[in-house]
Amino acid sequence: MKKIITGAALGCALALAASACSNPSSGPAAPAASGTLNPTGSLKGVTLTFWTAQNSVDEPKQVISAFEKATGATVNTVVVPDPYESNFPTKLASGDKPDLAFWQPTQSTLPFINPAQNLLALDDEPWVKLLGTTEQSLGQVDSHRYAAVVTSPAVLGVYYNKADFAKAGITAMPKSYDELLADAKLIKQKDSGVAPFFEVGGDKWPLQWQVQVQMTDLPASFWTGLNQNKDTWTNPAIVAAITKYKTQLLDAGLAQADYKTGTFVNQGAAVMKGTAAMALNVTSLQNEIQASNSTAQIDQALGWFPIANSAAQAEYSPDQTNGVVAFKTGDAARQNAARQFIDFWLTTDYKDYITDQKVVSIEPSVPNPDGLPQTAVAQAAALPTATGVFQVKALTAPDMHLALADMIFGTKTPQQVAQACEDQFTQVLKARGVSGF
Repeated sequence: MKKIITGAALGCALALAASACSNPSSGPAAPAASGTLNPTGSLKGVTLTFWTAQNSVDEPKQVISAFEKATGATVNTVVVPDPYESNFPTKLASGDKPDLAFWQPTQSTLPFINPAQNLLALDDEPWVKLLGTTEQSLGQVDSHRYAAVVTSPAVLGVYYNKADFAKAGITAMPKSYDELLADAKLIKQKDSGVAPFFEVGGDKWPLQWQVQVQMTDLPASFWTGLNQNKDTWTNPAIVAAITKYKTQLLDAGLAQADYKTGTFVNQGAAVMKGTAAMALNVTSLQNEIQASNSTAQIDQALGWFPIANSAAQAEYSPDQTNGVVAFKTGDAARQNAARQFIDFWLTTDYKDYITDQKVVSIEPSVPNPDGLPQTAVAQAAALPTATGVFQVKALTAPDMHLALADMIFGTKTPQQVAQACEDQFTQVLKARGVSGF
């Protein structure tokens, strides 16, 4: 499973921050300190190290193999033990440093590894202009690009079982969160044996999504105020969203009976089987379902639609496999080779990479691979008009899912969930020395 990083890396990250065949997307080589980079130029004798999480170790295999064959370089993959998001900064703080690594390309997460000090700036790389608009907006901190986006950010929306919707007589998809809840009630009325939603209290991290979609009407001025310590996570709109999730969905019986212990893996199985009609989750669930079902099976059983508080709009949520960063190692040859590797990935090899991985294209000039499930295609189509989740908009992302887990077990009220987010948000930004905190 792929998870977004939140406050789990706090302690270690703060310690680090305190210390110091060509496809149509091919473009010109980028300038480098030691000359012009060529994506397939010889790198014989150069060895690079790439850090990945356990769940993402297979994702760069195709591009690594192709790059080694084209250039003569060696790229060694090092798996950082779970939890990746906290063990990664710990490993960095110990003095170990890779040439390349997966890392979430958001303003709330890139600062955890002190990009100005530790990462190569990628401002003028030739692949930037090849990316879609949303992808180009990611990977930046303080007006400098520090991460290359190599896969589509996870898209948040609703996976639904077509047979369950047909049984309930639902033919038009909801266009607001209130309409979504109304459809959930209708499903429960039509068949008491079908859970309208499958919620994941066991793995915790997906608990946030029901609240996040309700936060989409918060204006840009709220996020500006929040990031300047002029507004708070206890804003009445956020408390109301948490309260609605508790009282109108969970307490109202619109989730499966074991929602407190439900798992991510079982969520995908339940919506495929139709024992649950809907699952509100990010693209991680798409990947989980694809791992055990054919495209034909998915297309027959499932549909997908975007949802926001008052619109049929999706949200996007980058995770650590979407972004690749290159480190300042002090070795010019390796630094240029790392940049060349990223260039190769997003130009020369890109079409082969997305075909091998069976993922949507993030480059408008490169078509999606054949045979993708329609749910995946629908998510890609929703991305250009999607709004970012709070991991994109806030300077740091509190662990709302952990506080929500406390709530479903009765140890926090909605107000206390919001206060826990506020306390953690302020603590992290104070420790990072952000102005105003």
